[in-house]
Amino acid sequence: MAILVFVEQRDGRVRPVVREALGEATRLAKALGGPVVAVCAAASDPGLAALGEAGAEQALLATHEAFGRYEPSGYAAAVAAAVERIRPAVALFAGSAMGRDLAPRVAAKLRIGLASDCTALAVEGGTLRATRPVYAGKATQTVAFKKSPALVTLRPKVFAPAATGGTQATVSPLDLSYDPASVKARVTEVKAEQGGKVDLTEAEIIVSGGRGLKGPEHFHLIEGLAEALGATVGASRAVVDAGWRPHADQVGQTGKTVSPKLYVAVAISGAIQHLAGMSSSRCIVAINKDADAPIFKVANYGVVGDLFELLPKLTEAAKAYFAGKR
Repeated sequence: MAILVFVEQRDGRVRPVVREALGEATRLAKALGGPVVAVCAAASDPGLAALGEAGAEQALLATHEAFGRYEPSGYAAAVAAAVERIRPAVALFAGSAMGRDLAPRVAAKLRIGLASDCTALAVEGGTLRATRPVYAGKATQTVAFKKSPALVTLRPKVFAPAATGGTQATVSPLDLSYDPASVKARVTEVKAEQGGKVDLTEAEIIVSGGRGLKGPEHFHLIEGLAEALGATVGASRAVVDAGWRPHADQVGQTGKTVSPKLYVAVAISGAIQHLAGMSSSRCIVAINKDADAPIFKVANYGVVGDLFELLPKLTEAAKAYFAGKR
């Protein structure tokens, strides 16, 4: 009863979220009694042997020059071919932008069910049970699977990576039938932001700003605190809709779902849409002048006050604290 893990790569490098999926796969393998097998579609080997240290015993590599960038139909064909070859009990995908796009395609191709955005997995009586938030995070749902394999996407930063030692995974070629001419849509270019910004879904600390900042000219306060904390900047939907920040910064149901160690919500009221995207954060700090703001209901720590007075002081305190520690 093998566990299959899709390996997401970008620019020839394995993405960090893959190690989280491998860590959970390793844990499940102990309960199901099968090997952990990684599958990757790429133009060339992105270093799959090294994934042995993260729990993969074997890696299947489908190579094609068109796989240098994300190619939905080709990637889905590669995962389907891996499923056909090893007959896994479970197939895991990171809940990244790529994983959320690819997993449903694979599910449709294989005509099986998919549990998305899962926050916990368990094996009961030899069967996988997946827990996922529903109703914008107001409740959780535990689901089972009628067919094998059980397809699952994992919410980033919820599952811990596992280190199994210095072993190397065995890399084998994966043959598949793929005709680039039959592709109806393809990715022609990926524009990355400058400055090496950490993606929100992979960030350990996030400082997000809301409409209470009153304008884009005040977002330097959020950026200053984020820099002092070594954090990534996020934003509410209202801020993005107003054009103050790019959509890539949006946290929420229609933006990105995040689970950092620390989430600082500044001038964000706490609409259901926003809470759905960040309520699984390990520690939530809310700063808002409205003591009755819904965000305080999910916050571990809350500060009622004027952000224009508080943020400069917090930033200076953070700089002083971390001085000499980094």
